[in-house]
Amino acid sequence: MRQLRVLLLTILSFGITAELAAELVWTPGDGWRIQGGALSGVAGQDIQRATEMMNRARAAEERGGKGTALRLYKRVSKKFPNSLFAPEALYRQGHVRLKRRQYYKSFESFQSVMSLYPNYERFNEVLATQFGIAEDLMNGARNYHWGWLPSFRSRERAITYFEWVSANAPYSDYAPLALMNVARSHQRLNNTPYAIDALDRLINNYSQSLLAPDAYLSLAQTHASLVEGPEYDQESTREAITYFEDFMILFPDDPGLAEAQHGLDQMRTVFAESKMILGEYKLKYHRDYQGARVFFNEAITSYPDSAVAERARGRLDHIATRMSELGLTFDEDGKLTSDEEAPEPTKKRKKFLGLF
Repeated sequence: MRQLRVLLLTILSFGITAELAAELVWTPGDGWRIQGGALSGVAGQDIQRATEMMNRARAAEERGGKGTALRLYKRVSKKFPNSLFAPEALYRQGHVRLKRRQYYKSFESFQSVMSLYPNYERFNEVLATQFGIAEDLMNGARNYHWGWLPSFRSRERAITYFEWVSANAPYSDYAPLALMNVARSHQRLNNTPYAIDALDRLINNYSQSLLAPDAYLSLAQTHASLVEGPEYDQESTREAITYFEDFMILFPDDPGLAEAQHGLDQMRTVFAESKMILGEYKLKYHRDYQGARVFFNEAITSYPDSAVAERARGRLDHIATRMSELGLTFDEDGKLTSDEEAPEPTKKRKKFLGLF
C-alpha cells in the first residue's frame, strides 16, 4: 500500500511539474509570451516589464536597429537573470552581434548561455554557432569592434574558442572536430608542441571518432617535422616511427596508408643513419670495435632491407677483417678478447733515414 502511495505521489508531482514548466515562445503576430505554466522566474509586474522589453528588442532587431536591440536584450539579461527571458536575451544578443561581425562578443554571449543556462533548449544550436565562429576566425575572419571597425586577424582566439567548444560538450561530435582544428591552427602558427598535445587528446579521448585515423597520421607527420637529421637527438624520430606503425596497424584500409609507409621509410632511414654515425665515430676515434659493432648491428635491425643496412653489413665485414689481422675476436658474451690461435701480426720495420 505504501509503495502504491509513493507511486501515485510521484505521478502526481510529475504531472504538476509538467504543467508548471514554462516555455518562452515568439510569434510575429503576438510577440513573446510564456506558455505551459507559471515557472517563469519572475512574477507579476516584472513579467510584463520583461515581456515588453523583449518585444521592443525583437521589433528593433527585425527592422535593423541592432544597437537598440542589443541594449534592450542586455537590460533583460541583467535585470531578470533567473527568468526564462535571460537565456533567450543572451541568445539573441549573440546573434545580433554575429550579424555585426562582432565575433568576440558574440561568442561571449553564447558562452554565457552555455555556462549559466546549461538546460537551455537551444543548447545544440548554440554549440554549433560557437563552432562556426571559431571556424570563421581560424580561416581568417576579422572581428569588428562596435560593428564597424575591423581588427587584426586572430587565429589564436580561434584556438581558445575551439577549446571552449570541446569543454562545453565533451561527448558531442563537435569535440573531436574542435581538437583537430586546434591542432591544425597550432601547426599553422608553428606551435608544434601544442599541436601534438591536441592530437594526443583527440586520440586518447576519441579513439572511436572518424577523425582518429587522420589524428594518428597527422601526429606521426608532426613528430617527423621535428626531426633535424641523423646527427641530432632521435626522440622525435622514434615517436614518428611509433605513430606511423600504429596508424598502419590500426587502419590498414585507410587511403593514407601509402603516405604513412613513405613517412615510415624516411624515419627508419634517418634512425638507421644515426646508428651508422655513432658506429663510425666509435671506430674512427676510439678504435672501439665492440661498440662500433653494436651500433652497426642496430642500424641493420632498424631497417633490415635498406641501403643503410647494406652499408652496415659492409662495415661489420671490415671490422671482422681488421680484428682478424690484429688477432682479436669476440667471446660468447660479445666481449672483445685475444685469439690465441691467430698468428702474430707482422710489424713493419721502420726505416732509418728512409734507407734501412
